[in-house]
Amino acid sequence: MSRKQERSVAGGLALVPAAFLALVAAGAFLPLAVLALPDAGAEIGDALGDPVIWRALRFTLLQAALSTALSLAFAVPVATAFYELRRFPGSGALLRLFVLPLALPQIVAVLAIVGLYGEQGMFSRLAESAGLGFPSIYGLTGILIAHVFFNMPLAVRVVLGALGSMPAEYDRLAHQLGMDFVSRFRFVVWPFMRPALMSAASLIFMLCVTSFTVVLTLGGGPRATTLEVAIYQALTFDFDIARAVLLAVIQVAVTALAFILLTRAGGEVSAGLTLGGLRSFPMRRSLPLRVASFAVILIGALFVLAPFLVIIWRGVAADLPGLAGQASVRAAVTTSLVLAALASLLAVTMSLMLATGIAKAAAARRFSGAPGKSERLLGQTSSLILVVPPVVIAAGWFIVIRRFGDVYAAAPLMVVIVNAAMAIPFAMRLLLPAAMSASERYDRLCRQLGLAGFARLRLVTWPLLRRVMWLALAFSLALSLGDLGVIAIFGSQDVQTLPYLILQRMGSYRTQDAAGLALILCVMTMVLMTIADRGGRLSDKNRENG
Repeated sequence: MSRKQERSVAGGLALVPAAFLALVAAGAFLPLAVLALPDAGAEIGDALGDPVIWRALRFTLLQAALSTALSLAFAVPVATAFYELRRFPGSGALLRLFVLPLALPQIVAVLAIVGLYGEQGMFSRLAESAGLGFPSIYGLTGILIAHVFFNMPLAVRVVLGALGSMPAEYDRLAHQLGMDFVSRFRFVVWPFMRPALMSAASLIFMLCVTSFTVVLTLGGGPRATTLEVAIYQALTFDFDIARAVLLAVIQVAVTALAFILLTRAGGEVSAGLTLGGLRSFPMRRSLPLRVASFAVILIGALFVLAPFLVIIWRGVAADLPGLAGQASVRAAVTTSLVLAALASLLAVTMSLMLATGIAKAAAARRFSGAPGKSERLLGQTSSLILVVPPVVIAAGWFIVIRRFGDVYAAAPLMVVIVNAAMAIPFAMRLLLPAAMSASERYDRLCRQLGLAGFARLRLVTWPLLRRVMWLALAFSLALSLGDLGVIAIFGSQDVQTLPYLILQRMGSYRTQDAAGLALILCVMTMVLMTIADRGGRLSDKNRENG
């Protein structure tokens, strides 16, 4: 197969995931313009003057901005402390700990945070014993704590990935010049940290703008409601389609504007899943600096670890055998596993096709020079799906499907499709660099040997990409298992996932059951991620031995 034919085939394959994402996102809105808007024009006009909508918009932007600022403010000292200490006993375990919140279902983390900071939580009791008041966990305070728990470790990982790419000579030169900590941070660390922080800020702000589960469970009333929660309430409680359409349009406009502004400011919204660490340098730091760095790392680790300990403690206290014997729990576990597996497989397949197309486009210009328009467009395709949040997509398709058939019969299909689409940007973050490297190193050799199609996939692509494919599969599984946005719209008594069942038990004040189910969901997520990670390591080991 000639180079031109290879590029044509790869470009055709890349169009499949691009069309899939476009259909999932735009397909929810184009029919709305035809079906919903003409019948609801007057109602939408009245809704525009509703102060509740504008209050939800203001709170959406406020909590996202504060969550982003706090996450970065805490991430900078923790990442700097890791940089100063480099590798120390237990550093690998701590770095792996900072990956766990990325995989923890949000509904599980919310239960743990309530157990820590709620009225009967450990921190609120300590504050009361010290004669201090602790603000209610329900409202802006709880939302900020939950968002910092999820996003601070994410920002630390992004910054560490940037610092890991720093040339060794920079640090050696700073040591030879006798720079103190402030000078070293200002002239050596900060230039590498700043672009990474902008990338982290872009991703975190987008995630907080589209936050649903955290705000739904910790919002605490109309004054702490975001646009996504308002969409959910308009559909499930009021069944006000006109309001849902208007809120969805405002949500997409806000998210799109944030995406454009942050991208132009230098951020990369698809950043965030780098797994690299820091190289070790044989340079001693002063004792006070090492003690301070270790203290900062310890505080950050305790902040991340505490919710996991609460999940275990409260979950074990629940009646786990009794929960396991309930038919509804067994059905929810089975449904969650099946739908998450299908969504993750679809996400990784689509991501691999898109990454291969981008790599081929880069190979066409021999990986030099500026990317062409088609390559830039393909590169932004996966990130653009983040502009349309899953609740908005689910709400749009809910209204469309309702006009033609049974909404709840389509629930499994919609959960798989939307969860797969939302996992693609994160899978792409892992797959694209590996696909680019493989294409750059082996394209010519494969052409000379006549390797193409399935033979190239089996002999070249799979051995090179299987490690990151396992990791992409693990993250996609974790995201799909913990999703509540889509199932909250389409869920029913016949189709329930574990997050949906946990939300029901919380709503009926069966907190012990909810804690037990949260532990089951947490264990499922961690076991599946461990299996995927070990599977990738085993594949690499077998390849080396073979």
